[in-house]
This record gives sequence, structure tokens and C-alpha cells, in this order.
Amino acid sequence: MTQSGSGELKLTYDRGSLVLGEAAPEMARHLPEFMRWDGRISAFRCLALHYRPLVRHLVRTDQAYADHARNYPELELHARPAGPPYPHQTEAIAAWRRGKRGQVELPTGSGKTRVALMALHEVQRGALILVPTLDLVSQWCAVLEQDLGLEAGVVGGGSFQVAPVTVCTYASAYRHGEKFGDRFGLAIFDECHHLAGRGFSHIGEVLTAPYRLGLSATLERPDMRHHVLTQLIGPVVYRKAIGELSGKYLADYRVQTLYADLSAEERRNYDQARENYLGFARARGITLGSPRKWQQFVFAACRSPEGREALAAYYRQKRIAFSAEEKFSLCAELLHRHRGQRVLIFTNDNRTAYDISTRFLLPLITHQTRIAERREILANFRGNRWPTVVTSKVLNEGVDVPSASVAVIVSGNSSVREHVQRLGRILRKDGAKQAVLYELLTRHTMEEGTSRRRRKHDAYR
Repeated sequence: MTQSGSGELKLTYDRGSLVLGEAAPEMARHLPEFMRWDGRISAFRCLALHYRPLVRHLVRTDQAYADHARNYPELELHARPAGPPYPHQTEAIAAWRRGKRGQVELPTGSGKTRVALMALHEVQRGALILVPTLDLVSQWCAVLEQDLGLEAGVVGGGSFQVAPVTVCTYASAYRHGEKFGDRFGLAIFDECHHLAGRGFSHIGEVLTAPYRLGLSATLERPDMRHHVLTQLIGPVVYRKAIGELSGKYLADYRVQTLYADLSAEERRNYDQARENYLGFARARGITLGSPRKWQQFVFAACRSPEGREALAAYYRQKRIAFSAEEKFSLCAELLHRHRGQRVLIFTNDNRTAYDISTRFLLPLITHQTRIAERREILANFRGNRWPTVVTSKVLNEGVDVPSASVAVIVSGNSSVREHVQRLGRILRKDGAKQAVLYELLTRHTMEEGTSRRRRKHDAYR
């Protein structure tokens, strides 16, 4: 937008920031507090994030300005996804529409992508869709082509093709966002909890996009940095829990905990390793139980051979609990019980995943699996040719596995997000499907405490 008149200011985009030229330093009292005088160029400057409030301020104060920072196109989208949206999708977009900025929290499988497409139709502006993985880049490109007839640009995985609608990984946007941050009117942050990371939050600052939508199944982060999303995206405008949608828009499900016991030898090794690292911590007055205390323990452990042995003992007792021999017997029983159904087996580490894959001759996906091989495995999984897949963490989020009905968590961390995401892998509605999630715990080990912490979510109450 350009307004003319005497004393016209010039607004431009400069590598992630906005520059307001043709203004004297004395104007500071008439500008928003986020504007700063840059003596190097004799102009005011602010983060691109503030584009919308800055323009509103200039209009409200009747200040003439020439807007050269708005470089995003208008779109003419007519095609829409087949079928009417679910009520919660309509409610979500209505809540977002009031300010056209904000976060939406919906369970995995409930159709967050459809909400994003509705937002794209709503604003009809060039859009940047940010995702955490290359798998999601491919999925988004396929959805945009199939539902809207759009050929999207791609930034990430060796590609750098910027189009009116572009799909980009967070990692690539962190590296290159300043180059194209002015070319999109709408920013869609898929799995937006990633944006709150100390590095990735920079992405939200270098985009001028006045319209912003964040999507996630679990907005909260253990480090509490999810609060920065209010500034980068907007407030939480809509949320629905798993329990509110299961049965009608998500599959019915149940969660069952199965316990494994350590053998005599495993118990002896576990107790010895646990006493080793706890004894080291006690001797130095460190009471474990919080991220800060853990950092103190690691710092102290790295300073001596005794400490490094204590740290190794910590990981040794953890590995014993995660891969107790009886857990493999439970896996065998569950695979027999659910033969013919699609089963996802999750572990906390690659070592256990490889062990299960080798023992039962099952296809495996880890972060080391090449993209072509991963796609082949998932294609055969969807086609039921390979009904069981083992994975460590890479399938926790963002992979469309609509027909999976059974999940087996052999091991995991204490994160609520990870547990909810793993449950979400089996909740996509598919007829009268009854989903079941099995949690395997080694009795009388640190796993029991880990399980209590990660189950603090309404899906497990």
C-alpha cells in the first residue's frame, strides 16, 4: 500500500528487519516503542515481525508512507478440499478469523491440515508453510496439489524454489528466511512448538506476514518457551482435547500398561549401575529431579574419570530398563495377538529399535533411514504388505499413517508431547476402528516414574 503526501516515509524490508526511512530521530516519540533509531543508516528499524502493528500505527496517525516492504502476492484460489469440514475445524477457523493471528491446538488425526487450507482460502495471500521434517514437506506439497491444484515451491532438502505458496523446513527458514521473509502474507507454522526453540524463534521475527496460524497437537514445551509463541504467532485461539473428539471424529481407543520384570542378572546390573551414579550425585550434594539439577550432575561428572563412569552408569541402567529381555517376550505376544493389523512399535533409542527389528524381522525406520527407503516402508505399511513397522522417534509426529490401529511403546522419555503424539499415530478415524496403545514398563525401575510424568494429560485420565 502506498500513501502520498508531504513528509512521506519510506518503509522497506532489509534482511529480516523493517527500515523506516526519511524520518528524523525526533520522530521517536511519535512511533511505536519497538522502533529503534539506526545511526548507521539514519533511519528507524524494527524486526519484520512488527510489520502489521507498524502499518496500523502509520494509518491511525495519518502519516503518509510508501510501503515497499509488502512484497507478497494476492491469490485467486477457487478449488477446495472435497467434503464439508468437521465442526471443530469450522470453529477453529472462526476463532482464528477474528484477528487472523493465533495458535490452534488439535489432536493428531483431527484434521489440522484442513484448518490451514481454510486459512489459506480466507486470506488469499502468498503463504509460507513451515514444517519440521522433509517428510512433511512432501506431504504438504501433495495436499496442496491434490486439494487446491497448487504447485508449491520448496525450500529444504537441497531445493530452493520460492513460489507464491512455499513449503519450507524450519531448519531452512532459520538459515535463509531473511532472503524471502517479505514475500508471504500468511505464515502457517505446522507443529508450531518447534518455533519456540531458542534458534528457530528467529524465524518468526524475520517474516513480515501479517497473518499467522500455528498448529500443534501439544503446544506446551517442557522448557516453558511455548509462551514466546504468543508474540511470534498470536494467542491460543482454539483447542480441543483427544477425549472431546474420540469416537466421532477420532477413533475410539484404550491405553493398556503391561509390566516386564528384570531377570536376576539384569536386576543386579541395574541396581549396581543406579547406585553408582546416585552415589556420585549424593557425594556432591546434587539431588536429581529437574533439568537444572541434571545439568549440574553432567557438569560435575565430566570433570573426573569417576564422574564419567557415573554418567556411563546412568545410561547403562537406563538401557537395561528400556530393553529388558521380558519386553521382547511381550512384543512377541502382542504381535501374535494383533496379527493382520497394522502395528507401530516405538522405542526411545535406535539400539533397541534395531534389536526388535532383527529379532522379529521387521522393517525399521530411524533418522538414519534414507528418504526413498522410508517412503517404500510406509507405502508397504499402508498397503498392509508389511503390517508392522519399528521406529525410534522419527514417526512421533507429522507422518500420515491413517490405518494404524495398534501402537506399542517399548520405551520413551518423560515428555507428554511424545506420548500424545505416539497415541495420535493410531487415532485417525477409519470406520469403526478400535485403537489400542500398549505401554511396556519394566517394574521397579526409573521407567515407572518416567511413565507417571508423561501421562499427565487428559488422554490418560
